[in-house]
Amino acid sequence: MKKAQRLRYYAESLCIYNFEEDDAFTALIDMLLDDGDDMVAMQSCFFRELAECGSLKEHISRLILTNDNIFTRKACAGEAGELPISIINAVKSDLSKLEELSSLTAQDIIEIVDDDDVKEILLTMPGWDTGKALAPLDKGWDKSIDRLAEYHKENGYGIFAKSTAFSWRDEEFCPVTSVDPITLNDLKNYEIQRQKVIDNTQSFIEGHPANNVLLYGDRGTGKSSTVHAILNEYSKMGLRMIEIPKSAVADLSLIREKIASSPLKFIIYIDDLSFDSNDNSFKELKAALEGSLSGKQPNTLIYATSNRRHLIKENFSDRENDVNKSDTMQEQLSLSDRFGLSITFLNPDKANYLDIVEKIAIDRGLDGRVDMEQLCYMAERWATRRGGRSPRCAKQFIDFVEGCENSGRSWQ
Repeated sequence: MKKAQRLRYYAESLCIYNFEEDDAFTALIDMLLDDGDDMVAMQSCFFRELAECGSLKEHISRLILTNDNIFTRKACAGEAGELPISIINAVKSDLSKLEELSSLTAQDIIEIVDDDDVKEILLTMPGWDTGKALAPLDKGWDKSIDRLAEYHKENGYGIFAKSTAFSWRDEEFCPVTSVDPITLNDLKNYEIQRQKVIDNTQSFIEGHPANNVLLYGDRGTGKSSTVHAILNEYSKMGLRMIEIPKSAVADLSLIREKIASSPLKFIIYIDDLSFDSNDNSFKELKAALEGSLSGKQPNTLIYATSNRRHLIKENFSDRENDVNKSDTMQEQLSLSDRFGLSITFLNPDKANYLDIVEKIAIDRGLDGRVDMEQLCYMAERWATRRGGRSPRCAKQFIDFVEGCENSGRSWQ
């Protein structure tokens, strides 16, 4: 049996791994299943799809590393050893077949074509690069199952291996391809506030009791940046983040249902949270925090940021038009109370602001290039012109100074 013919049967006999939704792999299978007049078009389609994905071994190994199946889910939970031997043998069999599929060449396709005219055209077409597989898959993929299990334990499975952050759109998880690279070391001062978030997140990841978190306070003080940095710090420990807009609060139960069986830990993140007094969607959030029949799941927490301690904007008229004023106030205040941990971020005073400026400047290597006293003087003027001191203001000023220094322009 010729190689391409054998690989045709291999592709049809995969038992654990399924790549039907991948265009390049589907084009590969279509090409293997056709040995007639359509082969030219099939090979052209396959080459075009693969050109977007890298080499053949790189692409198939990436599909393996990001597949969602019984083995990858169990491996992610550190429970691959609990799978029946039949499943382990099926995984090894699939990996061996996929390794052979990844070595397919254009010459292998030509050898199964009987029509000389078709062969003549195929010989004019370019071959594709088989390349190298991604780690931890190397030679002998079926012998890499233990290393593969460790990979999934650290990096997740399915879409959660492709990305660490997601946005919620049209009732689907959409991977965020460019995540804010900020780290905890990049954030200056506010150590007490940040440590509370760190401690809570560590408890959550380790499977201990943890609270939903509300980070509230002045704008530009690092509330959102703290959440982004937490994700970057703990993503290798199985943390993932799903950002939802306030308008999707009603979908919280659906989101939790979709990830309920995942062994990963998820922070559902809502930025700049607040409600108008006539917006009843805050009741959905109250139920999601505590009080709904579904309850709080052990693999999800809600982290929210807001510029307001009381998340529901209230007018005097709201109280005047309500007979039971105290009940109205209690209902509106109870939302923020349902966050187990509320952390306040306030604008720094002058000394703390300039301290942040100096620390960022040192991180950027500007302390050896500029006069630090003059830098602080100009930083204070910068803050005055922009309506107040904040860590965001300090960073924007240093960005300006660094840009001027690098381009030879004056920043004073």
